[in-house]
Amino acid sequence: MQARSSFGKEDEVDQQTHFDILVAPGFVLLEFASLVDVLRVANRVCPKPPFSYTYRSLRGGPVESSSCATIPTEAIPARPRADYLFVIGNSDPDQPELSLGRTVSDYTYAGAQVFLLAEAASRYIDEKGSADMATHWENASFLRERGARFEAKLSLATEQGPVVTCAGMEATADVALAVIGRHISGPAKMTVADIMLHENIRDFSSLQPFSGFKNTATGDAKLDQCIKLMQANIEDPLPINEIVGMLGLSNRSLERKFKSFFGTTPNGFYREMRLAKANNLLLNTTMSVREIGMACGFPNGFSSVYKSFFGITPFAQRRAKRQSVQS
Repeated sequence: MQARSSFGKEDEVDQQTHFDILVAPGFVLLEFASLVDVLRVANRVCPKPPFSYTYRSLRGGPVESSSCATIPTEAIPARPRADYLFVIGNSDPDQPELSLGRTVSDYTYAGAQVFLLAEAASRYIDEKGSADMATHWENASFLRERGARFEAKLSLATEQGPVVTCAGMEATADVALAVIGRHISGPAKMTVADIMLHENIRDFSSLQPFSGFKNTATGDAKLDQCIKLMQANIEDPLPINEIVGMLGLSNRSLERKFKSFFGTTPNGFYREMRLAKANNLLLNTTMSVREIGMACGFPNGFSSVYKSFFGITPFAQRRAKRQSVQS
């Protein structure tokens, strides 16, 4: 259940990346759903589900959220084997089950990265006394009122090696999208964000919205504009020369931006974006393979392009998906 998987990358081992999701009584349902639905949608749109997850609590059994929704959980294992631990916040920073120093140590010792959200982050900051960690701005105020000798950061998240402290709430989706982006391609991650109607994926350093700070999807306005042009022209792809003309950039400048942010070329990204949409249509609609190719800018040779990228023909992929649903 551990290790990593990648969307459309044939040279990487086909294994799932596992998340343990730890909740305490009164956990915030928005944070829980924001993480789980990012993983669920990613598993739906990728040819082979890249992620698995287990709901955890300190003792196991049903745990009720602050919204009175209850989920079943398993107890934290003596020897964690997850790639990531996400600790969901609740409405009470003093909740005893948020005092997780030993749990955090067990997971990081086992090689996992730990994400502490909102109140879970506040409790960790309060106990560790570090000024280089983030939490929700409301919790930062709470810490100040209690006489804390430091100011928590007001970014969406702060990464310190194996421990990441986060603001939580709706920013949980941004954090989750950033994490899955380590294991699937940029276009696949954006497909997940689009399905969730999540317009801009904010990075960890983005300030929390109450400050009035505005950020872009990538931190580069021209790159954002380019991606929007690509998204708006899937069926009839624009030539890159035309795009750079519209942006007022040179080909070389745009290539540097894509290489720096996505590790690929503009053409490579555009092609992956169209293939990501095609794969989503293939797995989740009844459109014919020809119709899907036309809708995604591949009027000719779609099957061979699809196979060269995913290692399987679209017909075989659809058949395999149907068989897995029926079994």
